[in-house]
Amino acid sequence: MPGLDRPPFPGPLGERIYREISRDAWQMWLEYQTIVINHYGLNPADPDDRAILRAHLEAFLFGSEEELPEEWIPPGAGQPAKGAPARKK
Repeated sequence: MPGLDRPPFPGPLGERIYREISRDAWQMWLEYQTIVINHYGLNPADPDDRAILRAHLEAFLFGSEEELPEEWIPPGAGQPAKGAPARKK
């Protein structure tokens, strides 16, 4: 499978992703990342929220199977909930 053209961000984790993760797996992460950001109301500019996102990234790409956020319902499945769940920190 083709890999990434370059590390997705600087540092050891970016280099590891570049070496070990396929382009398809990275695309899957980007889609999952959107779910995590929206579900937990994360702000990628906030350092604490970036730490949460990084933990999800590492679990998704390198850990055991990452699960979707608790109570997440795919768009179009079931009735829409009113309000978002509380942020997890």
